Amino acid sequence: MFTSPQPLLRRRLIQAATATVCTFGLAGTVLAQAPAWPAKPIRIVVGFAPGGTTDVMARVMAQSLGEALRQTVLVDNKPGAGGNVAATEVIRAPADGYTFLIAPTSVETANPFLFKQTISPAKDLTPVAGVGRSQMYLVVKPQSTFKDAREFVAYARANPGKLSYASAGPGTPPHLAAEMFKRVTGIFATHIPYRGAAPALQDVMAGQVDYVMDPGIAFPHVRSGKVRMLAVAGANRSSFFPDVPTLAELGFKGAELDIWFGMWAPNGTPPDITARMVREVAKALSLPATKTRYESLGAEPVGLGNAEFKSLLTSETKMLSALIRDSKINVD
Repeated sequence: MFTSPQPLLRRRLIQAATATVCTFGLAGTVLAQAPAWPAKPIRIVVGFAPGGTTDVMARVMAQSLGEALRQTVLVDNKPGAGGNVAATEVIRAPADGYTFLIAPTSVETANPFLFKQTISPAKDLTPVAGVGRSQMYLVVKPQSTFKDAREFVAYARANPGKLSYASAGPGTPPHLAAEMFKRVTGIFATHIPYRGAAPALQDVMAGQVDYVMDPGIAFPHVRSGKVRMLAVAGANRSSFFPDVPTLAELGFKGAELDIWFGMWAPNGTPPDITARMVREVAKALSLPATKTRYESLGAEPVGLGNAEFKSLLTSETKMLSALIRDSKINVD
C-alpha cells in the first residue's frame, strides 16, 4: 500500500523546527544566566612586602575598586626578585579578568636588563593603566655644607670618589636615578646598597653616607632638619616642596627619573574588562581619600590611561636599558 510522503515530510519538518526552537531557547537561557563580571573576588598581586609604597597603593586601589565593582578585591603579596615573582604569578594566571598586577614600571622597563629571567613582561603581560607616581629627590646628610646642587656637583667633580651614595638596593629606581645623575654630571661616587629605601635614608641621616636619591620617604626628616634636600630629580618641581628646584633647572638635564606605578593583566584578558578597569582606576585616583593616602607616601595620584601608560613604558624602557647597559649594572 502506497503512503504519500507529504505527511511524513511535514512531521519531520515540524520536529526539526521544534528542536531548533528548543536549542535556541536553551542557549538564550544559558546566556541569560551567565554571570556578569565580576562574579567573584578579584586578586591584585603585589611583588613587595606589606607596608611599602607599592603595597599601600594596591590596597588603596583595592578598596576603591571593590566599592565601585561591588566585589571583594584582595591584595596578594608575592615579594621577590624586584617584582619578578609577582609578574610571573600574573603571567601564569587565567586571563579571565580576576587577576591583575600592580607594580613599579621598572618590572617591565628595567628588570629584563638587570636579571637573567625567562619572563618578558613587555610580551607576556597587557598594560592596563598607570596608578600613581613618586618623584625622587637629591638628599644629603645634615652635616653637608653645600648650598645647592651646583655646589654639590662642583665638589664631587673636584673630589672623585670622595662622596658615597646610598640606595634601596642594586637595580632599584633610586639606584638607577643616582647612576643617571652620575652620568649626566660626570661625577664619581661610591655606591652603598641597602635592603630598602628606609635603611638607606637612615644611614644618610646618621652621616654614614653622603647622599641618596630618595623616593619621598625623607619628607618629615627634611622638614625637621635631619637631612637636607638639594634638588628634585624629575621634570617638574614637587608639589610637596615647590621651592626646591629640579636638576634640569640647575643645568643638569637628562637626570630626570620618576617612579611610576601601574596595573597589568594577563595576556588575553577580555578588552571590555581592561577598559572597565581603566575607567575605575581613573575614578579611584580622583577621590580625595586617595590623594590623602598617596601624599602620606610622598606620592601623587597621577593616573595614565592605557595609551599614555604604554607610551611611558616604551620611552622608559629605551632610557633605562641604555643606562643599565652603559653603566654595566646587574643584580645577578
